[in-house]
Amino acid sequence: MYKSTFIYLLVIALLGSACSSKVDATAESPEASAVSPEEDNRLHLTPAQFEAGGMALGSLEDYSFATFIRSYGTIDVPPQSLATVSVYYGGYVHNLRLLPGQYVRRGQLLFALENPDFIQMQQDFLEAKGQLIFLKGDFERQKTLAEENIASQKNYLKAQSDYQVTLVRFESMKKKLELLGLDPNQVSPANLQTFVPIIAPISGYITTIHATQGAYLQPMDEAVTITNTEHIHLELDVYEKDMNKLQEEQEIVFRLPDSDGPDYLAEVHLIGKEVDPEKRTINVHGHLQDESLSSHFVPGMFVEADITTERTKCKSLPEQAVVQVENQYYVLHQLPGSDTGYTFERRMVRVGKIEQGRAEILNADEFMPGDVFLVEGAFNMIQ
Repeated sequence: MYKSTFIYLLVIALLGSACSSKVDATAESPEASAVSPEEDNRLHLTPAQFEAGGMALGSLEDYSFATFIRSYGTIDVPPQSLATVSVYYGGYVHNLRLLPGQYVRRGQLLFALENPDFIQMQQDFLEAKGQLIFLKGDFERQKTLAEENIASQKNYLKAQSDYQVTLVRFESMKKKLELLGLDPNQVSPANLQTFVPIIAPISGYITTIHATQGAYLQPMDEAVTITNTEHIHLELDVYEKDMNKLQEEQEIVFRLPDSDGPDYLAEVHLIGKEVDPEKRTINVHGHLQDESLSSHFVPGMFVEADITTERTKCKSLPEQAVVQVENQYYVLHQLPGSDTGYTFERRMVRVGKIEQGRAEILNADEFMPGDVFLVEGAFNMIQ
């Protein structure tokens, strides 16, 4: 049961020397401890007690409370921010010095691949390149002779065919070397490469490593995955019944469930146009308002989100001014007319929404405009 005398004595005991000798004497007096039933919900504090307790006063203020749709989803990244590194040609893995979570830049060497077939491919390229020079000259010579009717048309057509076939083979080998990661212009008889570099296609963090140092990596096997988290977004599921309430650019307040972390802000960027036949939901794509916070998240994180559909202006008090005792909410309402300190009366209130540290007071019309409340320190005074 709420007893003003008990609280009063407790405050005095905590404040000690901060209280005046007159207050100490009053606290020790049995006569001063007796209260009438009318005063049972009242509390008196001296200015010294008020200041020492770090208390503060405030009034009812208007606040725009949100009406929202509760949804759940995950953190994700755009498709272009995900990369799976594989190889076109198999080989043995060398120089693998990666760790999960390591940051790599686009073009950075991930590991090297060794295969004797790589030497054969370079040899075939150089042979085709050498033959092409001869065949091109022969083709041009036979063309000139044919135009002057000096050589037969048959010799010209054969020279043309040989040149074109070799040109196709040369271009094919050139593309294969480029797929390997070798520069065809740098390939020469004195510079045959036994290793080919495997480089990062995007900048980002190493998420998985399937390749093993010294092991043979098969063509198209997944070797490494890279995720760029610079542009993360939300993928939320909203029930189809709420679809008509959704609009682009609506505010999203989201959080990580079972976490003591803060709320984060995003906004609706895209609204799906298809209902999931099993979950009966549509997809809502949201972007963070502050992308510098992207480092706080990783793809796959589960989130709880509130999509704001409208705002309503209501009377409110700071959340710490409202104290819950069992199933009821109370505030300390200051009574006027005290010259020796602060006198408060405990009043029951009905609380609606709580948002951003503000509590909606549903029965605000029971108070007068300008009424003052204890907005800091109320918890210890009411409990």
